[in-house]
Amino acid sequence: MRIRDIIEGKKEWRAHVARVKALPRDYQMVYKEIQKYLFKVGPVELTEGTGLLSGIIDLFEEGAALGKGVLDVTGSDVAAFCDDLIKDSKTYADIYQESVGQEGNKAKKKVADKKK
Repeated sequence: MRIRDIIEGKKEWRAHVARVKALPRDYQMVYKEIQKYLFKVGPVELTEGTGLLSGIIDLFEEGAALGKGVLDVTGSDVAAFCDDLIKDSKTYADIYQESVGQEGNKAKKKVADKKK
């Protein structure tokens, strides 16, 4: 990654954060919780730009402009809202499960080889 890319990424992130700060307080709180959740278990692509997060802000800006409460936009189960957003994406949790499965298969193979 070139220095110019890093600087551009920081500019994009700062603009993104400014959009979040412009949201009503309840939207900001829910957005921050969604962001934490997605950073923990979210899609691998989440770290590549701010596409999904920007889409959430777009949705929140629209809801706020219409005078809706944040839970009217997300529904009362915010975790289910997040899960629905990433349902077709590969997550870090998926990668972890695959690695655990591979390690288990290797261990089983070693045991089987020793029995022969």
